[in-house]
Amino acid sequence: MSDKQLTKKKVYDVLIVGSGVAGKYGALQFDENTDVLLLCKYDKITSNSNLAQGGVAAVLDLKYDSYEEHFNDTMIAGRQANDPEAVDLLVHEGPKAVMDIMENMGVDFDKKPDGTLDKTLEGGHSKRRIMHHKDTTGAEIVEKLNKQVENRENIEQCENSALYRLVRVKSGFRADIITNDVLHSVFCSYCILCTGGIGRIYKYTTNPKTATGDGIRIAYELGASIKNLSYVQFHPTAFDSDDGEQFLISESVRGEGAYLKNVNKERFMDRYDKRLELAPRDVVSKSIILESRRTGSNHFYLDITHEDSEFLKKRFPGIYAGCLEHGVDMTKDMIPIFPCQHYLMGGIETDLDARTTVSRLYAAGECANTGVHGKNRLASNSLLEALVFSKRAADDIKRCMSAGFPKVEEHPYSYDASGAPVPASIKTDIRSIMQRAYFVFPDQAAVRQGLFQIDSILKRLHGGKYAITTEFCETLSMATAARIILKEVEEQ
Repeated sequence: MSDKQLTKKKVYDVLIVGSGVAGKYGALQFDENTDVLLLCKYDKITSNSNLAQGGVAAVLDLKYDSYEEHFNDTMIAGRQANDPEAVDLLVHEGPKAVMDIMENMGVDFDKKPDGTLDKTLEGGHSKRRIMHHKDTTGAEIVEKLNKQVENRENIEQCENSALYRLVRVKSGFRADIITNDVLHSVFCSYCILCTGGIGRIYKYTTNPKTATGDGIRIAYELGASIKNLSYVQFHPTAFDSDDGEQFLISESVRGEGAYLKNVNKERFMDRYDKRLELAPRDVVSKSIILESRRTGSNHFYLDITHEDSEFLKKRFPGIYAGCLEHGVDMTKDMIPIFPCQHYLMGGIETDLDARTTVSRLYAAGECANTGVHGKNRLASNSLLEALVFSKRAADDIKRCMSAGFPKVEEHPYSYDASGAPVPASIKTDIRSIMQRAYFVFPDQAAVRQGLFQIDSILKRLHGGKYAITTEFCETLSMATAARIILKEVEEQ
């Protein structure tokens, strides 16, 4: 297979890496005169965004709610470690982006019988400000954005394509891409990394197979600043099973009145926080772990059986069906839950225009550290952040292009992609190390041991002659992200 068969062109104005909300919404900001290549590591839909259940938070009714209250809720959830300027920007620009995807891109949020938006409440929010599409909000947004992308002749989506590395060249980058395990290259004047989080470095996560930290590793190798990668969020209510990819029970279930119960089927949050089940995620996760130590059991439940069964089926069709697949009827049975890895607040350091510390390189969405989330993300702020900062990245690139910044040109290159297959066991080892060392509460002894093991893995990956495939790319990214996280935890 030749390079010409893998992408339509060799030179693009903008390369966007990632098929979620940040990647697709960012691509849609460019007009027909801008050539955009949008890389999808697997298919056009698979992403963290697509699995988002709860909704997107934004203040659309200034009589009932206020930007100040959304700002305060975000800062409190983030334990005041947020960047206030970034949070202020998020809450003020977010509503416009939400209206844009509703009015111009066909996103269908649930409405009441009178036609007004049916907003829900989630942990950490002082007001009902979360717009949702049943319990599959992310899938609805991704689907509608994807339809828009496919209608744009200037945007080329390339599936089954992982970015292996970026190489600095004059006026841009050479992007080495693995498409169906064939390594090839394109050139771009600007790049926006929207590669999502790092969930797959854990044994148990709510994240899909795409979340291996590729963008973070690629930016790190380029010399970009990586900030607060140890700010990992553990969601308190994942369905308790042996599945590696855990089924998430959305925050909105507690927002609609569900109770958390321990092994004795008793509510317990009053021992830990006055906000009870609606405390922020990090508080609830830590409370569950402390309660497990108190009771000597890891058995916990989410109970919403006291609510009307027809309401639950209509409001949470995806969660209802998912629970049934695991043998649980949420209208009659308590849902077994336990915390697991869910989200990354840290990442590639960016400014308010999504610029990294590397010229012409941008980052948006979960792989970026905008400062919005602090040490703990407020529920339903993730899709909002993806919309706001991907647009700001695109707007800044358009300013640079309008100012006449030079465009990249194709340069000669060569590389050898041959080698032995990378052992699958390395990924398993990384997940076991992270699960032991840093799950809700860090274990410093396991952190030190884990760092030694990860260093050995990285030495093996860099020193061995492995074939450059998507599997190798992901393994290297996972090991790199794991080392940065454990090093930060060790130094705290």
